[in-house]
Amino acid sequence: MDKNQSVGLLLMLALLLGWFYYTAPSAAEIEEQRRVQDSIALASEPASTTPTVDKVKSAPLFTPDQASPEAVAQEIDTTGNTTGVATTPKVATTAQTYTLKNDKMTVEFSSQGGYPSSIVLHDYNKIAADKENNEVKLPLNLMGDEKNKFEYLLPIKNRADKVSTRQIVFDAEQSGQTLTFTGQIGGGATFTQTYVLGDEYTIDYTVSGSKLDQAFEPGTNSIEFNWEQYLDKLEKNVQFEKYYSTVYFKPTDDDSEYCSCRGDGEEESEESVKWISHANQFFNTAIIANSNPFQGGKFETKMMEDDDSSIKWTSSTTELAFAGAQASQNFTLYAGPNEFDRLRSYDIGLEEVIPFGRSIFGAINRWVIRPSFDFLSKYIGSKGVVIIVLIFIIKMLLYPLTYKMLYSQAKMGSLKPKLAKLTEKFKDDPQKKQVETMAIYREYGVSPLGGCMPMIVQMPIWYALFRFFPASITFRQEPFLWATDLSSYDVIATLPMTIPAFGSHISLFTVLWAVTTVLYTYYNTKHMDMSANPAMKYVQYAMPLMFLVFFNNYASGLTCYMFFSNLFNILQTVITKKFVFNDEKILAQLEENKGKNKDKPKTGFQARLEQAMKDSQEVAKKREAAKKKKK
Repeated sequence: MDKNQSVGLLLMLALLLGWFYYTAPSAAEIEEQRRVQDSIALASEPASTTPTVDKVKSAPLFTPDQASPEAVAQEIDTTGNTTGVATTPKVATTAQTYTLKNDKMTVEFSSQGGYPSSIVLHDYNKIAADKENNEVKLPLNLMGDEKNKFEYLLPIKNRADKVSTRQIVFDAEQSGQTLTFTGQIGGGATFTQTYVLGDEYTIDYTVSGSKLDQAFEPGTNSIEFNWEQYLDKLEKNVQFEKYYSTVYFKPTDDDSEYCSCRGDGEEESEESVKWISHANQFFNTAIIANSNPFQGGKFETKMMEDDDSSIKWTSSTTELAFAGAQASQNFTLYAGPNEFDRLRSYDIGLEEVIPFGRSIFGAINRWVIRPSFDFLSKYIGSKGVVIIVLIFIIKMLLYPLTYKMLYSQAKMGSLKPKLAKLTEKFKDDPQKKQVETMAIYREYGVSPLGGCMPMIVQMPIWYALFRFFPASITFRQEPFLWATDLSSYDVIATLPMTIPAFGSHISLFTVLWAVTTVLYTYYNTKHMDMSANPAMKYVQYAMPLMFLVFFNNYASGLTCYMFFSNLFNILQTVITKKFVFNDEKILAQLEENKGKNKDKPKTGFQARLEQAMKDSQEVAKKREAAKKKKK
C-alpha cells in the first residue's frame, strides 16, 4: 500500500468508529429503558400527572367553581392584608372561550388566565390508532392539553405568594382579529394581554400594565413567566417523535441551545434569551421577544410513559422586564410547521429547532440535501419519485469513481487463480500466505483498497440522510408505493407480538434493502479470493441482517433511498462489467504492470506491514517448536 491507500484505510476506520459512537445508546437512553420497565413514580400517581418542579409557589386557583368573589376577598384579608380589597385581584364569576381564526389555524383563548388554550392547524393532521389499530387522522392541536400552563406570576402587595394570572378571569374585548384581555389586579391597577392574529402562523402578542405601582410590591422591576406544555403525540412513530422533541432557546449573543432529546433534561441560561420554543418532531410553538429579551431562564423536559397521551412535558421559566407604573412588552407567538425557509425568514435562528444536526452532517442537510429535494419537488409531485431522481443524479455524478472501483475489482478477480495457488501452497502457514498475497498485489500494481473511494465519498451523505428524513417535514405523511408516511416506518405485515428493538411490524423497504445488499455483495465478491481471511466472507453477509433490526423502525424515506440506491448500484455494476470491461485487456494490463512494478521500491507502510507479518510468522514458528519440544 502507498500513502494514499493508507490514508483511505485510516479514513474508513475513523468513519466506522464515528458511526459506532454516533449510534451507541447514551446514558439517557439506557436510563429511559430502565424507567420504562420500572415506571416513574410521578406518572404512576393517580392524583396528578404533572411533574414535580421547583418553582415559586402560586396562590390557590381562584375559579368560579371554587369560591365567590366575596369568599376570595375574605380569604386574602385573613392572610394579613390590612388594606382590604384594594390589592385583591378582581375575580370574575364566569370564564369564557374566545376564538381567532385565519386560513391556517384556529386559536381559542380562555379568559381564565387570558392565554391560548387551543391552537388547531388546518392543513395538518395527527396520526392515531383506532380500536382495530388502524391509522386514523385527527385534528392537530399544538396547545390542547388542559394541564398546560401559560402564566405570569405577579408580585402583588402584602401577598406571601405570587399571584398567577391563571387565577384571574380576565375581561375580554374582541374586534376583528384583535383580542384584548384586561385583568383587575387591585388598587385600580390592570394587567393586559393583547393578541392580534396574523395571516399565517403568527400572533402579535403584547403584555402591558397600568398603575402597577399601586398593586406590585415596591421595587419590582420584573415578573416571572412560566410556560409548561404537554407535547401531544402527533406521529405514527412515537419513539422517533420523542427523540426529536424538546425545548429550544436562543441566547441573544450565542447559538441556540436545547434540553436533552433522548431523556429528561435541564438547562439554564444566565444570558438574556431571544426566543423559546417547545418543539415537536415537525411542529413547534415559540415565543419571540421583540422589545426586550427574556432575562435568562430555566428549561426542562421530562419523558412521559408510552401509555400517556403526551410524549413529553416541557417547561420554560424566565424573568420579564416589567418596571414602572406603566410597563409593556411585545412578542411574536409562532405556532406552526417546522418549515426551514419559513422559520429562517424571521432571521433569528428559529430554523435551528429543525433537528438536522449541528455537525458537518447538519450543514450537508441544510445546504445540500434540503435545497436539492426542494428544487426537484417543484417539478415532481411524488416525494418518492424525487428520492429516485436524486439517487440517479448522485450515481451519475459519482460514476467515474464507481468505474475506478469496479476496474480495481476486475483486476483483483483476474488475479484470483494466482492467489488460489498460494492458498494451496501455504495452507498450513496463513501468515506466509498473507505476505505473498501482498507481494503479488504489489507486483501487479493492484490495490485492495482501490475501490473504497466511492463509498468514502457517499458516507457523509448517508450519515446526513439518517437525520434528514426523520427531521424534514417535506416527507411527513407523504405516501409512496406501500409506504403511507415517508417520515416514519412502512408496514407490510404486523406481527402478533412485539420483538425487542425490532418492533411489532415488518418494513418491506428494509427487507428489500437487506436482500439487495446481500445480492450486490455476492456479485461483487464472487471473483475475489478471501481465503486469507475467511471470516470476512460471512461478516459481509451478516451485516445487512444485523441492520434489519435498526432500520425496521427507521423512516421509510431512508430505507427507500437505500433500496433504490442498491438497485442503481447493481445496474451500474452489471452493465459496466458486461459491456464496458474487456477481461483480456485487463489481464494484458496486469502483465504490463508486473514488469513495471517488479523493481519498484516499497513504501514505508508496505515495508512495515511485511515486516510485521514476518515477525508474526517467526513468533508462530517459535510457539510451534516449543509445543513439539514439550511433547
